[in-house]
Amino acid sequence: MRIVTRGDQQFREHELLSPDAAFSDESDGRDRSSDPDFLRNDFQRDRDKILHTKSFRRLSHKTQVFLAAEGDHFRTRLTHTLEVSQIARTIARALGLNEDLAEAISLGHDLGHTPFGHTGEDALCRAIARVRGVDPESPEAAALYRHNEQSLRVVETIENGGRGLNLMPEVRDGILCHTGPVRAETLEGRIVAVADRIAYVNHDIDDAIRAGVLREGDLPP
Repeated sequence: MRIVTRGDQQFREHELLSPDAAFSDESDGRDRSSDPDFLRNDFQRDRDKILHTKSFRRLSHKTQVFLAAEGDHFRTRLTHTLEVSQIARTIARALGLNEDLAEAISLGHDLGHTPFGHTGEDALCRAIARVRGVDPESPEAAALYRHNEQSLRVVETIENGGRGLNLMPEVRDGILCHTGPVRAETLEGRIVAVADRIAYVNHDIDDAIRAGVLREGDLPP
């Protein structure tokens, strides 16, 4: 049986993917040089780096909307991330784009999210505002903590003992730009932004119906 190497996979990318896809062998590369992996391309390697971080494991304890203690079937930030990854890969595959890049971005996009969903993010903004002497209800306060910026900070400077993960620029860009006014440079990054919305709109409704705070008939057509 012949082993499929990184070079084989890079060749397949150019054979099978759309010209609009991000190709793992055409990136500007990492900030710090490293020896290439024999089996995995660089996007696959980044996916694995993220998957094995402490930050990724902590997502299992972070609330999406409803407290996990209220029921085993309510989503956490980890299950949300896995759903985003599945949706993003499906879209990327259908469009002939790079599934490995879409998956890596998806797995890292919420590493910097607070517990208790966006409510936790708002609370942290207000707390930082008070420390800095800013009106907690001001627009300036609302910008003091953005989870996408913190997610990027996690992979760049916090994980790996403060050395960061040394990820590919396409992955870092997709993590930063999965929300907010600036769109990702790659189509794969933009897919993750869409997949994120598809995931949370649907599963938040599903969880709300399961919790009894919403009925299907309450939804607009």
